[in-house]
Amino acid sequence: MTAAPEITPQEQEQLDELYAAFAAAHMTPLWTQIGGLMPTTPRPDSVPMLWRWSTLLPLAERAGELVPVGRGGERRAIALANPGLPGTPYATPTLWAAIQYLGPREEAPAHRHTQTAFRFVVEGEGVWTNVEGDPVAMRRGDLLLTPGMHFHEHHNTTDHPMAWIDGLDIPLVRTIDAGFFEFGPDVLATKETPAVSRNERLWGHAGLTPVGAPTPKASPLMAYRWEHTDAALTAQLELEREGQPGVVEPGHAVVRFTNPATAGDCLTTMRCEMHRLRAGTSTMLTRTAGSSVWQIFEGSGAVTVGEERYEVGKGDLFCVPSWAGLAFDTDSGLDAFRYSDAPVFEALGLAHTAREGRS
Repeated sequence: MTAAPEITPQEQEQLDELYAAFAAAHMTPLWTQIGGLMPTTPRPDSVPMLWRWSTLLPLAERAGELVPVGRGGERRAIALANPGLPGTPYATPTLWAAIQYLGPREEAPAHRHTQTAFRFVVEGEGVWTNVEGDPVAMRRGDLLLTPGMHFHEHHNTTDHPMAWIDGLDIPLVRTIDAGFFEFGPDVLATKETPAVSRNERLWGHAGLTPVGAPTPKASPLMAYRWEHTDAALTAQLELEREGQPGVVEPGHAVVRFTNPATAGDCLTTMRCEMHRLRAGTSTMLTRTAGSSVWQIFEGSGAVTVGEERYEVGKGDLFCVPSWAGLAFDTDSGLDAFRYSDAPVFEALGLAHTAREGRS
């Protein structure tokens, strides 16, 4: 690089006057900012972070004793706040993660919002979420969707509490000022508790599309059941043992939850996946433009995120900032749920992934 020419005192005085004029006009010159605006690789503000289920659940239980559910607060949902994003309740700059807790016989009233949401259940059952009046059972291992501007409400039909994880695109929607919110009726649309919802009866048949149904942008299937997810992951690893393709890397099976009407992502702004690592697996190190949140569903192991390494077990959550290296090691095997902002990055032409071997 050519060395910058020396600046005379008179020139420096003129530059100082110019920069003061910029500031007064609410302007900033690119040449003083380019390193931060256009880095050679992503420089996220969010940092790797681990939230342990053994900490989250007791705190949610305590909130259940002290904080009611109803109009105003709407939900007993407790957000996971990334320390790299101070002053915000965000897990990453685009993703919200929260533990939601519903006590025995409690009801969470109806509302809808622009923000897209899902619920993932680590353990428990007995809660139904009504989505546009369609009652959907929530059970262990299930992924339940609430696309944007769908009225939804929850009710616990049992004498014991239940907790689950909420994922939303709240930070993204807030950043682009696209949020709308609307209260629904105070009384539940239905208290029916069918084993199979109407949307599952219509859309829950693999490879079969109902010709007479509309084709929405987000998935019309509101429930992805654990028995189907488990069977698909099991089959991938069985085929690997038989020498057939299917896994993303040795010992690592992945399924993506997709829209049965379009074969695209199940939600317009978030990608949802389930990963299974067989015992003794060590994955490659992966870097991705865009962030993600993971929850260990079953099993245990170690995860490396950037410069951090965590021992993780059932229920533990962690976030992966953009372009932070990610790798797993497990002696016993594990299942993990992942959601990310990948659909947004792909739609904007910003997706980028790199994989590296590990010594």
